[in-house]
Amino acid sequence: MHTIPGTGTVHHYETRRGHRLGVLIDHEGHRTLMIYNGEDPDSPRHTIELDRDEADQLAQLLQDPPIVDRITELERRLAALEKRLTSQRR
Repeated sequence: MHTIPGTGTVHHYETRRGHRLGVLIDHEGHRTLMIYNGEDPDSPRHTIELDRDEADQLAQLLQDPPIVDRITELERRLAALEKRLTSQRR
């Protein structure tokens, strides 16, 4: 995280594969998604400005479902598999 005086805060992230991105949050709360290339680590190749609701929607898309929801889905699939195996035995 870096503070840019008069602008806002930049959060940088590098993936395991070496892709670099950042999110600038300005003083008004607007977000700018920045995609960097390997040639110039200080200048983004692409920028995408997001309104608050767009940033919220993107965050929801990127977030994994809670563990409880994942366990519930696994239990549902296991029950369906059990039912199918039981009906095949008859």
